[in-house]
Amino acid sequence: MMGNVSTTLRSTNLRLPALPGWNSIRGRMAIVLAVPTCLLLALIGLGVADRAADWSAARETEAHVGVLLRVQDLVREVQLERGLTNGLLGGAKEYRDDVDAQRDRTDGARTKLRAALSDERGDLPDAAVSALDAAEIPLAALPAVRRGVDAGTADRAATLTTYTKAVTALIDAESAGAPSGDRRIAQGVQALQALARATEAVALERGSLNGVFAAQRFRSGEFLDFTEIRATRVAALGQFRQLATQAEKSTLDKAFATAAARRVTGYETQAERGADGSALSVAPARWWADMTTLVDALHGVQKQVGDDVRVRAEETGDAATRQLAGFVALGVLILAVATALAVFSARSITRPLGALADEADTVAGARLPDAVRRIQEADPDDPLPPEFEQPQLTGTAREITRLAAALRNVEHTAVGLAAEQAVLRRNSTESLASLGRRNQALLNRQLGLITTLESQELDPDALSELFELDHLATRMRRNAESLLVLAGEESPARTWRGTVAVHEVVQSAVAEVEQYQRVAVTDVQPCRVRGYCVAELSHLLAELVENALMFSPPKQPVEIYGWRDGGEYCLAVLDRGIGMTVERMTQANDLLTGRSGPLATAPTRFLGHHVVGALAARLGAHVELRPTQGTGVTAYVALPSALVDQADSSKAAARL
Repeated sequence: MMGNVSTTLRSTNLRLPALPGWNSIRGRMAIVLAVPTCLLLALIGLGVADRAADWSAARETEAHVGVLLRVQDLVREVQLERGLTNGLLGGAKEYRDDVDAQRDRTDGARTKLRAALSDERGDLPDAAVSALDAAEIPLAALPAVRRGVDAGTADRAATLTTYTKAVTALIDAESAGAPSGDRRIAQGVQALQALARATEAVALERGSLNGVFAAQRFRSGEFLDFTEIRATRVAALGQFRQLATQAEKSTLDKAFATAAARRVTGYETQAERGADGSALSVAPARWWADMTTLVDALHGVQKQVGDDVRVRAEETGDAATRQLAGFVALGVLILAVATALAVFSARSITRPLGALADEADTVAGARLPDAVRRIQEADPDDPLPPEFEQPQLTGTAREITRLAAALRNVEHTAVGLAAEQAVLRRNSTESLASLGRRNQALLNRQLGLITTLESQELDPDALSELFELDHLATRMRRNAESLLVLAGEESPARTWRGTVAVHEVVQSAVAEVEQYQRVAVTDVQPCRVRGYCVAELSHLLAELVENALMFSPPKQPVEIYGWRDGGEYCLAVLDRGIGMTVERMTQANDLLTGRSGPLATAPTRFLGHHVVGALAARLGAHVELRPTQGTGVTAYVALPSALVDQADSSKAAARL
């Protein structure tokens, strides 16, 4: 930091390019003003472009909603034709004239949609235009279906499916090109689409049961279709309620609270009793009339939602216009203020600042770095070295004198803070190390006493409690050793001579975690590691295993694998828990490198990763977190060849 300050202050002595007017204060202020003015103009241009984009999006949404309402009109007519046709095919011959009249209304609505699409094509999103053009394909199949119905060769289920495909294609076209800018508008369009799906489910139920009531019973598979349609309706209505406004939900509730809607519920209850194929006595005409009333009411709700979205789009366009004017006014105001400040600054800076620049250079380049270095290198038992004498600036203007005094105050404060930080960091580290050593000594004595009691105890229950106490003390000892690791101290309390089997190291690590019953040592290939690294390697694995247990389901095991990789030996701790985001995993892997900085700057929630990183750095091992296939995280530990018994490796290779 001191070097950056020095560089910044010394830069005042650098020769600047010889720009026109640069040798005068007024010229410099004019040049400095030119840069923010250009940036301001660019910023205003971006704001204008953004507001213009909002205005264009609002206009596009208005056109889109208008076409959507035309699509809904066509959907309604196709739904009516589908229901009447299904009733006619079910045996209700009285629908013959209604079917012919409805076909004309369907064709008329289709013609109006084409005209609206032709007029608004330029203002609609390309995705919406393409989807509407694609919806013409299933609509083109309707004339052939009508001819089959008139000839008496049409199948009721196939005809219903064809009409449903046409309706579905139109509803899917509504979803294409939905606005995504303004949240309220996008939410309103989504509510309109959800209500369209719910209305289609109600209309499909009307058409389907119209044929069933005409035939007086369910045919094979028709009752299952009936239940699926109702489930679709419930899901779509639930989605609509999550997106709609309170007024829109209230209108929907009124639509389902009419007498016709209540009678429809009764008819549906009777239909549910016909699941076994028994006869149904509901008059198709009554069912059709009441369901049509309900469908018409839902279409009314759709129109209200569409009008609400259109109003919101208009409000957004008006707001964009107002904000555009505000941007221009704000730009003019800022420009005027900047000009006034530049003139004032040019008039107020009238005396040379060489003395203050020299003083700043001296502070940043010499005095302050020297003071900080002397404090950091001083013996903690000796008093702090005395501060040097600071020269006084004489014969300078009052303003420069005040700035020089402020600079000296900054210097005093910086030196004091550096001294306090050095003492605080040293005391914190020594306190942690002392506390860790004391806890370690006491816990080792406690473990020895527990071991003695275990060897003398014959009661199984008491012995079980002693084992549990032994496990708790072992975990406490690991925490004490973690304190020493975080403080940068060695922990020589536990050492082994020769080599130790890696399987025993893994078992030792598992014994130091709370839920050791959930740990499965799945496949650990034989290997022996150097005795001097056993304690730290066991500590490292215990931290990784405990972290895996903490972030995985209570009944999900944590698996440990071990294998040779050339001269190295690799261990993997695998869990299938909640996993980590890519950003969080990158941060964790940075901590696991052991180069994360001092303990004083470490976030407390990541101390475990700091411990693992410090231990890995001591061992020369590489620790890395990677996503587990499916869910969870796998911690990989690669032990260098220096920690692995190569003679043992040669024997294993010879046996193979």
